[in-house]
Amino acid sequence: MTEQRPPFPPFDEASAHAKVLGAEAAWNSRDPERVSMAYSVDSEWRNRDTFLKGRNEIREFLAQKWARELDYALRKDLWAFTGNRIAVRFQYESLDEAGQWWRSYGNENWEFDEHGLMHRREASINDVAIDVADRRLFGPRADGDTEGFPLR
Repeated sequence: MTEQRPPFPPFDEASAHAKVLGAEAAWNSRDPERVSMAYSVDSEWRNRDTFLKGRNEIREFLAQKWARELDYALRKDLWAFTGNRIAVRFQYESLDEAGQWWRSYGNENWEFDEHGLMHRREASINDVAIDVADRRLFGPRADGDTEGFPLR
């Protein structure tokens, strides 16, 4: 049986928004296994300057990411969609082992197969050191909260 991950393309606004919120919830779990299952077995990634292929590499990358990015909290917003593609903008905050807080800003381009699995992800990300007093992301999004986030 073929793995499936609804909603399926072609996306409309509601299904694209559901896909984005589902991805956000999975990433906020910080569970590399759970997150990796949203990607096709041969998925291709570009994450900053790192290129990955396949679920195993994705899973290992995420395990290492969340081992060094502590107290990770993410928000994703739908930017655009068409057919089997979705573009998102995101922010996340994390704490490094030295005690420095970071806010990371980025854009992702996603492409899905007919089964709703992401088979391509390209992410561009910039990091800014922040003071603990400037934090604004504290865990997963509250139920019913679908609002965007400030750019700064």
